[in-house]
Amino acid sequence: MLELENICKTFNVGTPDATTLFKDFSLRIDDGEFVCVIGSNGSGKTTILNLICGSLTPDSGKVIFNGKDITKMNEYRRAERIGRVFQDPKAGTCADLTILENMALADNKNKLFGLSRSVNPKRIDYYRSLLEECEMGLENRLNAKVGVLSGGQRQALALVIANMTSPDLLILDEHTAALDPKSSETVMGLTDKFVRKRNMTSLMVTHNLRFAVEYGTRLIMMHEGKCIVDIKGEEKEKASVDDLLRIFNQISIEVGN
Repeated sequence: MLELENICKTFNVGTPDATTLFKDFSLRIDDGEFVCVIGSNGSGKTTILNLICGSLTPDSGKVIFNGKDITKMNEYRRAERIGRVFQDPKAGTCADLTILENMALADNKNKLFGLSRSVNPKRIDYYRSLLEECEMGLENRLNAKVGVLSGGQRQALALVIANMTSPDLLILDEHTAALDPKSSETVMGLTDKFVRKRNMTSLMVTHNLRFAVEYGTRLIMMHEGKCIVDIKGEEKEKASVDDLLRIFNQISIEVGN
């Protein structure tokens, strides 16, 4: 379970550009939920992710994860139980290392480093089995440098790597936004397969309204630091892209656009 409790966050404090985004903002995500978060630029979507992962600290309020207050916990410590896939396919992998070496590094995450070999030959078949789920032939290219892969292939690998240590929470930070339409569809389908198979608690920020409607178990729309839509179950199943566009258009009129 994840809970943001009475979060306050102001940017550019002490300057004429000071902006308060969150004021007593609260959000609870239950185990097993796949939450899609949409909203206009500046609505607070990415800030939520950064508060959860620890790259931002709230001015006040708490971040509770698995019953523990992690508000002041370092980002690298949170990464032990929180997996994250970024918008940039280059952010989650090392281009100069092979697929095999990238996976071996991820496999050793949270373990003590010693003088043993970085790649354990006994784990190679396991790595291949994970890559086979991508259906991209990556299991046959273990010795290829990651830098030669396409954006979609690299993002698929980043998704596999983020799941290798069975995190308690998967953060998807607009992870299909930088891909071409076909690759975007492929990676989104792969994401859904991974999340469903592992019943993984997931939080996905996206600008793709169709993805937000078609995938996940819960949909949240953010606006000016507030949840203005929060639907799940049958209500989410009935939602459509046109419904969401109407709300976006109404917001645009209200703020003078």
